[in-house]
Amino acid sequence: MPRSLAERLRVHEQHKARLADEAARLNNVERKIRTRRLIEAGALIEKVGLLNLDTNVLYGALLSLREGLDDNHQIEAWAALGGRTFAREARLRDAGQEAILLAFPAPLPKDATASLRAAGFRFNRLMLHWEGLAQYSEAESLAAAYGGAARRVATHNVAIRPLDATDATG
Repeated sequence: MPRSLAERLRVHEQHKARLADEAARLNNVERKIRTRRLIEAGALIEKVGLLNLDTNVLYGALLSLREGLDDNHQIEAWAALGGRTFAREARLRDAGQEAILLAFPAPLPKDATASLRAAGFRFNRLMLHWEGLAQYSEAESLAAAYGGAARRVATHNVAIRPLDATDATG
């Protein structure tokens, strides 16, 4: 049975409305993905300690990075460095370790320095302190045993995880 013109127009308008709704939903998903990516980029800039740079300096630095995009060896080197760093941070996080500085009021005897080295610390001759990666409670007790103090090193760790499809639609 043939449909009337009015009926066909109504069906056509419903179809157009469904397509417009779908286009709006897709635009919203794309906007969320872009926003997430911008947040990740900002978090990476903060993580490496560049957030305090003047805007012109940061922009110039990023422009100079763009020049290396034609060099596949450079991109591979950047990817390897980033991958190693993320993996190292994940291992430290899983082990509960963080960057610690140990300060002592006077030079330490050899047995104390041997203990510190065995715990993974090294002496920084320029800053005149011991530094290393350890669990804070263990480093604090080690420092106290020799009359020193432990201090956490401020880091710019921001958790960044890859975007998956559920993030974009949620």
